[in-house]
Amino acid sequence: MQQVEMICLEDLVPESHNYRKFAKIWSFSFVEKRLRKLEKDNPHKGYGLLRIFKCLLLQFLENCSDRELERFIQENTAARWFCGFNLRDNTPDHTVFCQLRKKIGTNILSKIFADLRDQLKDQGLMSEVFTFVDATHLIAKANLWEERDKAIAEKYEKLNNENISQFSADVQAKIGCKGKNKYWYGYKQHTSVDMQTGLINKVAITPANITDASGFKHVCPSQGASYMDKGYCINPAPRIAKAKGVHLGAIKKNNMKGKNKDQDRWYSSVRAPHERVFSQIEKRVRYRGIAKNQFSSFMQAICYNLKRLAVLDPPNLCLS
Repeated sequence: MQQVEMICLEDLVPESHNYRKFAKIWSFSFVEKRLRKLEKDNPHKGYGLLRIFKCLLLQFLENCSDRELERFIQENTAARWFCGFNLRDNTPDHTVFCQLRKKIGTNILSKIFADLRDQLKDQGLMSEVFTFVDATHLIAKANLWEERDKAIAEKYEKLNNENISQFSADVQAKIGCKGKNKYWYGYKQHTSVDMQTGLINKVAITPANITDASGFKHVCPSQGASYMDKGYCINPAPRIAKAKGVHLGAIKKNNMKGKNKDQDRWYSSVRAPHERVFSQIEKRVRYRGIAKNQFSSFMQAICYNLKRLAVLDPPNLCLS
């Protein structure tokens, strides 16, 4: 006689699982509201945009490619539960994720990120009293060997930011330099972190040749004090901070007038605990172009904040 056992997906996900913590923290109601206007043009109505958004969230939480994500949701019961699929439900294939990323787009995702940030501010978990700002180099999906050979064939002496867009598949990526001899081709991510809780409150992508000081305008807080390294001690960063009434706590270069080594050592000690945020950023980009990589940065910031909130475990926290 064959024995039949009834299995409930809810019982297969442990109470201590991180996905349960994320679902408890974030109810996704405002995400559903933002996505509702896109639902009528959704070619995959059987899944629903909110389900796909949760799938994309898992993609960045678990660092999966589209094909890896397809298999992960098929095989992982906790992933099925988090995204709203039953054990018998068909799950999306990898082509759906690409199509829905384009449909959601950077503009709507930026509003979702802002909604999440505003709710955290309302609950006292994020502020701009003390912020830490820094930039991270992101390497583009290109090795430039073929591009260099094409440039030489057309009688260019070398590749530089004036001619590289003529040869590279990623026309928005540029060559950046840190120090005197550390070069990379791609982008730069500018990030602002709340120093009280370690949550990311602003993130922006620029081409790699944009200086840290110039990129500061994208992540400058609206108040308080902002602490940063030597890349922000020169204009336009001080000018931007002054215009917004922000105290600029930037370490000065050795040849600058008014250099105070004791003060700079203190700035370094204040900044040090928050360097961990930047150590966890993926240094190689997933996509080509600023818009797609800005989408990726917003998703990574959301994932980082969810993981951070799960560790902080604030009482009675429920984001809509």
